[in-house]
Amino acid sequence: MTQVTNSADSILLRTDFPDLELHASGKVRDVYCVASDRLLFVATDRISAFDYVLASGIPAKGRVLTQLSLFWFDFLKDVVPNHLITADVNQYPEPLKKYAADLRGRSMLVTRANMYPVECVVRGYLSGSGWKEYQKTGAVCGIKLPAGLKESDKLPEPIFTPSTKAASGHDENISFDEMVKHVGKVDSVKLRDLTLGVYQKAADYALTKGIIIADTKFEFGQTANGIVLADEVLTPDSSRFWPAESYAPGKAQFSYDKQYVRDYLEEIHWEKKPPAPALPELVQKNTSAKYVEAYRTLTGQELPLG
Repeated sequence: MTQVTNSADSILLRTDFPDLELHASGKVRDVYCVASDRLLFVATDRISAFDYVLASGIPAKGRVLTQLSLFWFDFLKDVVPNHLITADVNQYPEPLKKYAADLRGRSMLVTRANMYPVECVVRGYLSGSGWKEYQKTGAVCGIKLPAGLKESDKLPEPIFTPSTKAASGHDENISFDEMVKHVGKVDSVKLRDLTLGVYQKAADYALTKGIIIADTKFEFGQTANGIVLADEVLTPDSSRFWPAESYAPGKAQFSYDKQYVRDYLEEIHWEKKPPAPALPELVQKNTSAKYVEAYRTLTGQELPLG
């Protein structure tokens, strides 16, 4: 692996396994082919904002994303099956074991799934792009909402607001009817119901730990065993986590997610086009601390060292 080190911690920006076939490289994860029916997911410490990967990484971020996803996969397994085979590097196939030190804590061996071409987004509170859309239209993804709602208000009930899954550029919010065109009616209904069910169970649990899950997004795929929950689950990258004790509608909320990074980029008036800037060490450290605190608060455990 290629690691970039600063005084805060080692930061993994790129993976390098020359004898493995790279299946895909996303904004954060590198995915390798292990067998015809198995993939290796490796979470780097890259961070993206406004659809660009920044020049700096965040210490411990990949381990937080992996370990928190593992926690949720186990917590939610009675609601929906998932694609995880194992995250124990000692159980990985022999060709991977020589990379054990690099993979430990930040990787998962998973079943290959045919992924649905949509992001399954659920919103329990009015924030982000949903808040912007509501201000203009009084609705979010075609769902009419009560008049007079404020930023960060809790919605009368969680709403399913799917989006496209863009290979590059920005995902676009779409209506349920538009999703049906991409996925079909039967599977769209199944994915909507699963999304709302998973969110409700997770949100109820998180609240007992003092965290509001304002919104999140899931990815699902099809395997021989049916629909599975895949990729990352309920992490600071895919969700808005708000401390319940400081929650106050009518404004943006303090959060455990990467909103802190977005706010910094807005402050420096980055034009949101290449080249993406590097982050000061203080911003890196503070962002890392937010991610680790989210893991600690939700799981009640310290982040494994890897």
